[in-house]
Amino acid sequence: MVSSALSNDRFLYSSVVIFYGIIYDVIVEPPSIGSTTDERGHSRPVAFMPYRVNGQYILEGLASSFMFTLGGLGYVILDQTQSTTMPKFNRLLLIFLGFICIVISFLTTWIFMRMKLPGYLQS
Repeated sequence: MVSSALSNDRFLYSSVVIFYGIIYDVIVEPPSIGSTTDERGHSRPVAFMPYRVNGQYILEGLASSFMFTLGGLGYVILDQTQSTTMPKFNRLLLIFLGFICIVISFLTTWIFMRMKLPGYLQS
């Protein structure tokens, strides 16, 4: 019974994430990537829309949503370590994997924010 409810929750979460992204892209119609001109006059592709927190390219949105999902997955993995029947070695591996997912998600999202707003939270 619990396994069935858990798989339904995963299906519901993934459906909401996917459909929200599709509906957002249809309504707002953002470009997939942008471009900028360097000092020599050459056009270079960019994946992050700088200096606009409320604007994004499709590739930026996909990368950000993946990082948020990875962080949430880390917390789900940490929650699974509370099982009393789990061997100690497996528990340690899952704790390590959960923390790694959370740390990678946090640091990557922080780097994304620094790409969008250079100098953000700098003293």
